[in-house]
Amino acid sequence: MRRLIAGVVFLVMATGCRGEAAVVPPPPAARPGTYTGSIHGAAFKIDIPKGWNGVLLLYSHGYAAPDGSNPAADAGDAATAAWLRDNGYALAGSSYRTTGWALEDAFGDQLALLDHFTGKFGKPRRTIAWGHSLGGIITAGLVQLHPERFAGALPMCGVLAGGVANWNGALDIGFAAQTLLDPGLQVVRITSPSANVERARAAVTAAGRSASGRARLSLIASLGHLPGWFNPLQPEPPAGDIAARLNNQASWASFDFSYVFGYRAELERRARGNPSWNTGVDYRRLFAQAPGKLQTQALYREARLDLQDDLTKLESAPRIAADPAAVTYLRRNITFDGRLGLPVLTLHTTDDGLVLPENEEAYQQVVGAGPDAAQLRQLFTHRANHCVFTPAEQITAFRVLFERLDSGNWPPLDPATLNQAAVGLGERLNGGSFPGSSILIPAPPAFVDYLPAPFPRPFDSRSAP
Repeated sequence: MRRLIAGVVFLVMATGCRGEAAVVPPPPAARPGTYTGSIHGAAFKIDIPKGWNGVLLLYSHGYAAPDGSNPAADAGDAATAAWLRDNGYALAGSSYRTTGWALEDAFGDQLALLDHFTGKFGKPRRTIAWGHSLGGIITAGLVQLHPERFAGALPMCGVLAGGVANWNGALDIGFAAQTLLDPGLQVVRITSPSANVERARAAVTAAGRSASGRARLSLIASLGHLPGWFNPLQPEPPAGDIAARLNNQASWASFDFSYVFGYRAELERRARGNPSWNTGVDYRRLFAQAPGKLQTQALYREARLDLQDDLTKLESAPRIAADPAAVTYLRRNITFDGRLGLPVLTLHTTDDGLVLPENEEAYQQVVGAGPDAAQLRQLFTHRANHCVFTPAEQITAFRVLFERLDSGNWPPLDPATLNQAAVGLGERLNGGSFPGSSILIPAPPAFVDYLPAPFPRPFDSRSAP
Protein backbone atom coordinates (compact mmCIF):
# COMPACT_ATOMS: atom_id res chain seq x y z
CA MET A 1 0.00 0.00 0.00
CA ARG A 2 1.27 3.39 -0.87
CA ARG A 3 -0.41 6.22 0.93
CA LEU A 4 -0.23 7.37 4.56
CA ILE A 5 3.00 5.46 5.03
CA ALA A 6 5.72 6.60 2.67
CA GLY A 7 8.44 4.00 2.08
CA VAL A 8 6.67 1.15 3.88
CA VAL A 9 4.49 -1.57 2.33
CA PHE A 10 1.19 -2.38 4.02
CA LEU A 11 -2.15 -4.12 3.34
CA VAL A 12 -5.89 -3.16 3.92
CA MET A 13 -10.18 -3.40 3.52
CA ALA A 14 -14.32 -2.81 4.61
CA THR A 15 -18.52 -2.46 4.32
CA GLY A 16 -22.30 -1.73 6.07
CA CYS A 17 -26.45 -1.07 6.45
CA ARG A 18 -29.08 0.18 8.96
CA GLY A 19 -31.02 -1.11 11.93
CA GLU A 20 -33.18 -4.03 10.75
CA ALA A 21 -32.68 -6.27 7.76
CA ALA A 22 -34.20 -4.48 4.78
CA VAL A 23 -35.77 -5.71 1.57
CA VAL A 24 -33.41 -4.61 -1.18
CA PRO A 25 -34.05 -4.44 -4.92
CA PRO A 26 -32.26 -6.78 -7.31
CA PRO A 27 -28.94 -5.55 -8.68
CA PRO A 28 -28.97 -3.53 -11.86
CA ALA A 29 -27.52 -5.03 -15.00
CA ALA A 30 -23.98 -3.88 -15.69
CA ARG A 31 -21.30 -5.12 -18.03
CA PRO A 32 -18.36 -6.62 -16.10
CA GLY A 33 -14.99 -4.97 -16.49
CA THR A 34 -12.54 -2.36 -15.27
CA TYR A 35 -13.43 1.26 -15.99
CA THR A 36 -11.20 4.29 -15.54
CA GLY A 37 -11.55 7.99 -16.19
CA SER A 38 -11.52 11.40 -14.58
CA ILE A 39 -14.17 13.62 -12.96
CA HIS A 40 -13.29 17.29 -12.34
CA GLY A 41 -9.60 16.44 -12.35
CA ALA A 42 -9.88 13.42 -10.05
CA ALA A 43 -9.00 10.06 -11.58
CA PHE A 44 -11.21 7.09 -10.75
CA LYS A 45 -11.22 3.32 -11.04
CA ILE A 46 -14.23 1.01 -11.08
CA ASP A 47 -14.25 -2.81 -11.13
CA ILE A 48 -17.51 -4.65 -11.82
CA PRO A 49 -17.33 -8.44 -11.49
CA LYS A 50 -19.25 -11.09 -13.37
CA GLY A 51 -22.45 -11.82 -11.48
CA TRP A 52 -22.38 -8.51 -9.64
CA ASN A 53 -24.54 -8.78 -6.51
CA GLY A 54 -25.57 -5.13 -6.63
CA VAL A 55 -23.35 -4.02 -3.71
CA LEU A 56 -20.82 -1.28 -4.37
CA LEU A 57 -17.81 -0.81 -2.08
CA LEU A 58 -16.54 2.79 -2.28
CA TYR A 59 -12.87 2.90 -1.29
CA SER A 60 -11.11 5.96 0.11
CA HIS A 61 -7.32 5.80 -0.11
CA GLY A 62 -4.88 7.10 2.49
CA TYR A 63 -2.61 10.13 2.60
CA ALA A 64 -0.75 10.89 -0.62
CA ALA A 65 2.38 12.97 -0.02
CA PRO A 66 2.23 16.55 -1.32
CA ASP A 67 3.45 16.75 -4.92
CA GLY A 68 3.69 12.95 -5.03
CA SER A 69 1.97 10.51 -7.37
CA ASN A 70 -1.77 10.12 -6.96
CA PRO A 71 -3.26 7.27 -9.01
CA ALA A 72 -6.82 6.11 -8.43
CA ALA A 73 -7.35 3.04 -6.25
CA ASP A 74 -10.52 1.09 -5.55
CA ALA A 75 -9.03 -1.22 -2.92
CA GLY A 76 -6.11 -1.32 -0.51
CA ASP A 77 -4.49 -4.57 -1.71
CA ALA A 78 -4.86 -7.01 -4.57
CA ALA A 79 -5.67 -10.14 -2.56
CA THR A 80 -8.57 -8.61 -0.64
CA ALA A 81 -9.86 -6.95 -3.80
CA ALA A 82 -9.80 -10.28 -5.66
CA TRP A 83 -11.82 -11.99 -2.93
CA LEU A 84 -14.40 -9.20 -2.96
CA ARG A 85 -14.76 -9.32 -6.75
CA ASP A 86 -14.91 -13.12 -6.76
CA ASN A 87 -17.78 -12.88 -4.29
CA GLY A 88 -19.75 -10.47 -6.41
CA TYR A 89 -18.86 -7.04 -5.00
CA ALA A 90 -18.18 -4.07 -7.25
CA LEU A 91 -15.31 -1.74 -6.31
CA ALA A 92 -14.82 1.97 -6.96
CA GLY A 93 -12.48 4.70 -5.78
CA SER A 94 -11.36 8.22 -6.60
CA SER A 95 -7.80 9.54 -6.48
CA TYR A 96 -9.16 12.90 -5.20
CA ARG A 97 -8.11 15.91 -7.22
CA THR A 98 -5.28 16.92 -4.84
CA THR A 99 -2.74 15.29 -2.55
CA GLY A 100 -2.04 15.97 1.13
CA TRP A 101 -4.83 16.65 3.67
CA ALA A 102 -7.33 16.38 0.84
CA LEU A 103 -10.52 15.74 2.82
CA GLU A 104 -12.51 18.61 1.40
CA ASP A 105 -11.77 17.46 -2.15
CA ALA A 106 -12.22 13.80 -1.26
CA PHE A 107 -15.76 14.27 0.05
CA GLY A 108 -16.89 15.93 -3.17
CA ASP A 109 -14.90 13.66 -5.48
CA GLN A 110 -16.20 10.45 -3.90
CA LEU A 111 -19.80 11.64 -4.14
CA ALA A 112 -19.24 12.64 -7.75
CA LEU A 113 -17.95 9.14 -8.43
CA LEU A 114 -21.08 7.63 -6.85
CA ASP A 115 -23.21 9.82 -9.13
CA HIS A 116 -21.15 8.75 -12.14
CA PHE A 117 -21.49 5.08 -11.20
CA THR A 118 -25.27 5.35 -10.85
CA GLY A 119 -25.62 7.16 -14.15
CA LYS A 120 -23.54 4.61 -16.03
CA PHE A 121 -24.35 1.30 -14.32
CA GLY A 122 -27.53 1.89 -12.32
CA LYS A 123 -28.13 2.55 -8.64
CA PRO A 124 -26.49 -0.09 -6.40
CA ARG A 125 -28.84 -1.83 -4.00
CA ARG A 126 -26.29 -1.02 -1.31
CA THR A 127 -23.24 1.21 -1.12
CA ILE A 128 -20.66 0.63 1.59
CA ALA A 129 -17.87 3.10 2.36
CA TRP A 130 -14.45 1.86 3.40
CA GLY A 131 -10.87 3.07 3.50
CA HIS A 132 -7.53 3.06 5.26
CA SER A 133 -5.73 5.67 7.34
CA LEU A 134 -6.64 9.09 5.92
CA GLY A 135 -9.18 7.09 3.95
CA GLY A 136 -10.59 5.97 7.29
CA ILE A 137 -11.36 9.54 8.36
CA ILE A 138 -12.75 10.24 4.88
CA THR A 139 -14.97 7.16 5.19
CA ALA A 140 -16.29 8.25 8.58
CA GLY A 141 -16.71 11.79 7.26
CA LEU A 142 -18.75 10.63 4.27
CA VAL A 143 -21.04 8.70 6.60
CA GLN A 144 -21.50 11.70 8.90
CA LEU A 145 -22.09 14.18 6.09
CA HIS A 146 -24.16 11.98 3.76
CA PRO A 147 -25.63 8.97 5.62
CA GLU A 148 -28.41 8.73 3.04
CA ARG A 149 -25.85 7.60 0.42
CA PHE A 150 -24.56 4.59 2.37
CA ALA A 151 -25.74 1.39 4.00
CA GLY A 152 -22.66 0.88 6.19
CA ALA A 153 -18.99 1.71 6.62
CA LEU A 154 -15.66 0.08 7.46
CA PRO A 155 -12.97 2.64 8.31
CA MET A 156 -9.62 0.91 8.95
CA CYS A 157 -6.69 2.34 10.90
CA GLY A 158 -8.56 5.62 10.61
CA VAL A 159 -7.87 9.10 11.96
CA LEU A 160 -11.14 8.87 13.90
CA ALA A 161 -10.37 11.36 16.67
CA GLY A 162 -10.70 13.94 13.90
CA GLY A 163 -8.38 16.42 12.26
CA VAL A 164 -8.09 18.93 15.10
CA ALA A 165 -7.22 16.33 17.75
CA ASN A 166 -4.64 14.51 15.62
CA TRP A 167 -2.85 17.65 14.44
CA ASN A 168 -2.80 18.92 18.04
CA GLY A 169 -1.18 15.60 18.96
CA ALA A 170 1.43 16.09 16.24
CA LEU A 171 2.08 19.57 17.59
CA ASP A 172 2.68 18.15 21.09
CA ILE A 173 5.35 15.81 19.73
CA GLY A 174 6.96 18.59 17.73
CA PHE A 175 6.83 21.05 20.63
CA ALA A 176 8.46 18.54 22.99
CA ALA A 177 11.19 17.71 20.45
CA GLN A 178 11.88 21.40 19.86
CA THR A 179 12.02 22.16 23.60
CA LEU A 180 14.04 19.12 24.70
CA LEU A 181 16.20 18.25 21.68
CA ASP A 182 16.66 21.10 19.20
CA PRO A 183 15.31 24.65 19.59
CA GLY A 184 16.00 25.30 15.90
CA LEU A 185 13.15 23.03 14.78
CA GLN A 186 10.10 24.74 13.28
CA VAL A 187 6.87 23.38 14.76
CA VAL A 188 4.44 25.58 12.79
CA ARG A 189 4.78 27.93 9.79
CA ILE A 190 7.49 25.69 8.40
CA THR A 191 9.57 27.35 5.69
CA SER A 192 11.47 24.31 4.38
CA PRO A 193 9.63 21.05 5.18
CA SER A 194 12.28 18.65 3.87
CA ALA A 195 15.13 20.38 5.73
CA ASN A 196 13.02 20.58 8.88
CA VAL A 197 12.27 16.84 8.79
CA GLU A 198 15.93 16.02 8.17
CA ARG A 199 16.94 18.17 11.13
CA ALA A 200 14.37 16.53 13.39
CA ARG A 201 15.53 13.03 12.49
CA ALA A 202 19.14 14.05 13.10
CA ALA A 203 18.10 15.26 16.56
CA VAL A 204 16.61 11.84 17.34
CA THR A 205 19.79 10.09 16.19
CA ALA A 206 21.96 12.38 18.30
CA ALA A 207 19.75 11.94 21.36
CA GLY A 208 20.07 8.16 21.12
CA ARG A 209 23.82 8.41 21.78
CA SER A 210 23.53 9.50 25.41
CA ALA A 211 21.62 8.45 28.50
CA SER A 212 20.14 11.93 28.92
CA GLY A 213 19.11 12.03 25.26
CA ARG A 214 17.43 8.63 25.52
CA ALA A 215 15.53 9.76 28.61
CA ARG A 216 14.25 12.82 26.76
CA LEU A 217 13.31 10.73 23.75
CA SER A 218 11.23 8.59 26.07
CA LEU A 219 9.48 11.66 27.47
CA ILE A 220 8.61 12.81 23.95
CA ALA A 221 7.35 9.30 23.13
CA SER A 222 5.25 9.19 26.30
CA LEU A 223 3.58 12.49 25.52
CA GLY A 224 2.84 11.22 22.01
CA HIS A 225 1.68 7.76 23.20
CA LEU A 226 4.19 6.17 20.82
CA PRO A 227 4.20 2.37 21.22
CA GLY A 228 7.29 0.31 21.98
CA TRP A 229 6.71 -2.07 19.08
CA PHE A 230 7.47 -1.04 15.49
CA ASN A 231 8.31 -4.03 13.29
CA PRO A 232 5.46 -6.57 12.83
CA LEU A 233 7.99 -9.13 11.59
CA GLN A 234 9.46 -9.26 15.09
CA PRO A 235 7.74 -10.18 18.37
CA GLU A 236 6.61 -7.42 20.69
CA PRO A 237 9.39 -6.56 23.17
CA PRO A 238 8.39 -7.35 26.76
CA ALA A 239 7.55 -4.44 29.02
CA GLY A 240 10.84 -4.88 30.89
CA ASP A 241 13.01 -4.57 27.77
CA ILE A 242 13.27 -0.80 28.01
CA ALA A 243 16.13 -0.49 25.53
CA ALA A 244 14.29 -2.34 22.76
CA ARG A 245 11.05 -0.49 23.37
CA LEU A 246 12.81 2.88 23.33
CA ASN A 247 14.55 2.01 20.07
CA ASN A 248 11.15 1.24 18.57
CA GLN A 249 9.73 4.50 19.89
CA ALA A 250 12.63 6.35 18.28
CA SER A 251 11.75 4.61 15.00
CA TRP A 252 8.17 5.78 15.37
CA ALA A 253 9.30 9.34 16.11
CA SER A 254 11.48 9.46 13.00
CA PHE A 255 8.65 7.96 10.94
CA ASP A 256 6.05 10.41 12.27
CA PHE A 257 8.32 13.40 11.71
CA SER A 258 7.33 13.49 8.02
CA TYR A 259 3.95 14.73 9.22
CA VAL A 260 4.99 16.57 12.37
CA PHE A 261 7.75 18.65 10.79
CA GLY A 262 6.99 18.39 7.06
CA TYR A 263 3.45 17.74 5.87
CA ARG A 264 2.01 20.25 8.33
CA ALA A 265 3.12 22.94 5.88
CA GLU A 266 0.71 21.57 3.27
CA LEU A 267 -2.13 21.60 5.80
CA GLU A 268 -1.39 25.21 6.77
CA ARG A 269 -1.52 26.24 3.12
CA ARG A 270 -4.97 24.67 2.82
CA ALA A 271 -6.22 26.13 6.09
CA ARG A 272 -4.55 29.50 5.43
CA GLY A 273 -2.95 29.47 8.83
CA ASN A 274 -2.03 27.27 11.77
CA PRO A 275 -4.95 25.14 13.05
CA SER A 276 -3.13 23.71 16.10
CA TRP A 277 -2.38 25.03 19.57
CA ASN A 278 -0.97 24.14 22.97
CA THR A 279 -2.02 27.25 24.87
CA GLY A 280 -3.37 26.16 28.22
CA VAL A 281 -2.09 22.58 27.87
CA ASP A 282 -0.84 21.00 31.10
CA TYR A 283 2.04 18.75 30.04
CA ARG A 284 2.53 17.45 33.57
CA ARG A 285 -1.04 16.14 33.51
CA LEU A 286 -0.60 14.65 30.02
CA PHE A 287 2.55 12.87 31.17
CA ALA A 288 0.86 11.57 34.32
CA GLN A 289 -1.79 9.94 32.10
CA ALA A 290 0.67 8.56 29.53
CA PRO A 291 0.88 4.76 29.12
CA GLY A 292 4.70 4.92 28.93
CA LYS A 293 5.39 7.05 31.98
CA LEU A 294 7.01 4.24 34.05
CA GLN A 295 9.57 3.58 31.32
CA THR A 296 10.34 7.29 31.09
CA GLN A 297 10.77 7.58 34.84
CA ALA A 298 13.19 4.62 34.80
CA LEU A 299 15.28 6.14 32.02
CA TYR A 300 15.49 9.50 33.81
CA ARG A 301 16.70 7.71 36.94
CA GLU A 302 19.27 5.79 34.88
CA ALA A 303 20.52 9.05 33.34
CA ARG A 304 20.55 10.77 36.76
CA LEU A 305 18.43 13.47 35.19
CA ASP A 306 15.64 15.36 36.92
CA LEU A 307 12.37 14.60 35.13
CA GLN A 308 10.60 17.44 36.89
CA ASP A 309 13.13 19.91 35.50
CA ASP A 310 12.28 18.86 31.94
CA LEU A 311 8.56 18.95 32.63
CA THR A 312 9.04 22.46 34.01
CA LYS A 313 10.93 23.35 30.83
CA LEU A 314 7.95 22.19 28.78
CA GLU A 315 5.54 24.08 31.01
CA SER A 316 7.49 27.32 30.77
CA ALA A 317 8.36 27.24 27.05
CA PRO A 318 6.52 29.80 24.88
CA ARG A 319 3.23 28.32 23.70
CA ILE A 320 1.76 28.18 20.22
CA ALA A 321 -1.60 29.77 19.46
CA ALA A 322 -3.85 28.73 16.59
CA ASP A 323 -5.33 30.92 13.89
CA PRO A 324 -9.13 30.81 14.47
CA ALA A 325 -10.03 30.65 10.77
CA ALA A 326 -7.64 27.72 10.30
CA VAL A 327 -9.22 25.88 13.25
CA THR A 328 -12.62 26.40 11.64
CA TYR A 329 -11.30 24.87 8.42
CA LEU A 330 -9.90 21.82 10.20
CA ARG A 331 -13.05 21.35 12.28
CA ARG A 332 -14.95 21.20 9.01
CA ASN A 333 -12.44 18.69 7.57
CA ILE A 334 -13.34 17.00 9.87
CA THR A 335 -14.57 16.83 13.47
CA PHE A 336 -16.97 14.08 14.50
CA ASP A 337 -20.35 14.58 16.13
CA GLY A 338 -21.21 10.93 16.88
CA ARG A 339 -24.11 10.69 14.43
CA LEU A 340 -24.01 7.54 12.30
CA GLY A 341 -27.47 6.47 11.19
CA LEU A 342 -26.03 3.20 9.86
CA PRO A 343 -23.74 0.37 11.04
CA VAL A 344 -20.04 1.24 11.27
CA LEU A 345 -17.31 -1.30 11.98
CA THR A 346 -13.73 -0.12 12.61
CA LEU A 347 -10.45 -2.07 12.52
CA HIS A 348 -7.10 -1.01 14.03
CA THR A 349 -3.80 -2.56 15.07
CA THR A 350 -2.93 -2.31 18.77
CA ASP A 351 0.55 -0.81 18.23
CA ASP A 352 0.10 1.88 15.63
CA GLY A 353 2.34 4.88 16.32
CA LEU A 354 1.27 6.91 13.30
CA VAL A 355 -2.50 6.86 13.75
CA LEU A 356 -2.84 5.87 17.40
CA PRO A 357 -5.41 3.20 18.34
CA GLU A 358 -6.53 5.82 20.86
CA ASN A 359 -8.35 7.29 17.84
CA GLU A 360 -10.85 4.46 18.26
CA GLU A 361 -11.43 5.37 21.90
CA ALA A 362 -12.10 8.99 20.95
CA TYR A 363 -14.56 7.93 18.24
CA GLN A 364 -16.32 5.56 20.61
CA GLN A 365 -16.68 8.30 23.20
CA VAL A 366 -18.44 10.72 20.88
CA VAL A 367 -20.62 8.05 19.25
CA GLY A 368 -21.42 6.49 22.62
CA ALA A 369 -22.68 9.81 23.94
CA GLY A 370 -25.38 9.94 21.27
CA PRO A 371 -28.26 7.81 20.02
CA ASP A 372 -26.20 5.67 17.62
CA ALA A 373 -23.99 3.78 20.08
CA ALA A 374 -25.48 0.42 19.08
CA GLN A 375 -24.50 1.05 15.46
CA LEU A 376 -20.75 1.05 16.23
CA ARG A 377 -18.47 -1.94 16.75
CA GLN A 378 -14.66 -1.89 16.91
CA LEU A 379 -12.13 -4.63 16.16
CA PHE A 380 -8.41 -4.78 16.96
CA THR A 381 -5.52 -6.97 15.84
CA HIS A 382 -2.46 -7.47 18.05
CA ARG A 383 0.23 -6.31 15.66
CA ALA A 384 2.72 -3.49 15.24
CA ASN A 385 2.69 -0.70 12.70
CA HIS A 386 0.11 1.16 10.67
CA CYS A 387 -2.62 -0.58 8.64
CA VAL A 388 -0.77 -3.92 8.73
CA PHE A 389 -3.70 -6.28 8.27
CA THR A 390 -3.74 -9.58 6.42
CA PRO A 391 -6.30 -10.06 3.67
CA ALA A 392 -7.98 -12.69 5.86
CA GLU A 393 -8.41 -10.19 8.71
CA GLN A 394 -9.88 -7.58 6.40
CA ILE A 395 -12.21 -10.05 4.71
CA THR A 396 -13.35 -11.31 8.11
CA ALA A 397 -14.17 -7.73 9.08
CA PHE A 398 -16.12 -7.33 5.84
CA ARG A 399 -18.07 -10.50 6.50
CA VAL A 400 -19.00 -9.23 9.96
CA LEU A 401 -20.36 -6.05 8.43
CA PHE A 402 -22.15 -7.93 5.63
CA GLU A 403 -23.86 -10.16 8.19
CA ARG A 404 -24.89 -7.13 10.23
CA LEU A 405 -26.44 -5.58 7.14
CA ASP A 406 -28.21 -8.75 6.05
CA SER A 407 -29.56 -9.84 9.45
CA GLY A 408 -29.97 -6.54 11.29
CA ASN A 409 -27.85 -7.87 14.18
CA TRP A 410 -24.13 -7.89 14.92
CA PRO A 411 -22.68 -11.43 14.87
CA PRO A 412 -20.33 -12.69 17.63
CA LEU A 413 -17.19 -10.54 17.74
CA ASP A 414 -15.06 -12.45 20.24
CA PRO A 415 -11.45 -12.89 19.05
CA ALA A 416 -11.60 -16.70 19.00
CA THR A 417 -14.56 -16.69 16.60
CA LEU A 418 -13.00 -14.02 14.39
CA ASN A 419 -9.61 -15.76 14.26
CA GLN A 420 -11.24 -19.07 13.43
CA ALA A 421 -13.18 -17.42 10.60
CA ALA A 422 -9.96 -15.86 9.25
CA VAL A 423 -8.09 -19.18 9.37
CA GLY A 424 -10.95 -20.75 7.41
CA LEU A 425 -10.22 -18.44 4.50
CA GLY A 426 -7.08 -20.43 3.76
CA GLU A 427 -3.33 -20.02 3.87
CA ARG A 428 -3.11 -17.75 0.82
CA LEU A 429 -5.10 -15.00 2.53
CA ASN A 430 -3.46 -15.37 5.95
CA GLY A 431 -0.33 -13.43 5.21
CA GLY A 432 0.82 -10.07 4.04
CA SER A 433 3.54 -8.05 2.38
CA PHE A 434 4.81 -6.46 5.56
CA PRO A 435 7.41 -3.71 6.15
CA GLY A 436 10.87 -4.81 5.12
CA SER A 437 9.60 -7.55 2.81
CA SER A 438 8.41 -7.62 -0.79
CA ILE A 439 6.97 -11.17 -0.59
CA LEU A 440 3.91 -12.56 1.14
CA ILE A 441 4.74 -13.67 4.66
CA PRO A 442 2.42 -16.11 6.45
CA ALA A 443 0.83 -14.51 9.50
CA PRO A 444 -1.82 -16.02 11.74
CA PRO A 445 -4.90 -13.89 12.38
CA ALA A 446 -4.42 -11.68 15.45
CA PHE A 447 -7.84 -10.44 16.54
CA VAL A 448 -7.70 -9.56 20.22
CA ASP A 449 -9.76 -7.95 22.96
CA TYR A 450 -8.25 -4.52 23.43
CA LEU A 451 -9.21 -1.30 25.17
CA PRO A 452 -7.16 1.69 23.97
CA ALA A 453 -5.99 4.36 26.39
CA PRO A 454 -7.85 7.68 26.29
CA PHE A 455 -6.81 9.94 23.42
CA PRO A 456 -4.26 12.46 24.81
CA ARG A 457 -6.11 15.61 23.76
CA PRO A 458 -9.58 14.74 22.39
CA PHE A 459 -11.52 17.23 20.32
CA ASP A 460 -14.97 16.57 18.85
CA SER A 461 -18.15 18.51 18.12
CA ARG A 462 -18.78 18.93 21.85
CA SER A 463 -15.44 20.68 22.38
CA ALA A 464 -15.14 24.41 22.83
CA PRO A 465 -13.78 26.25 19.77
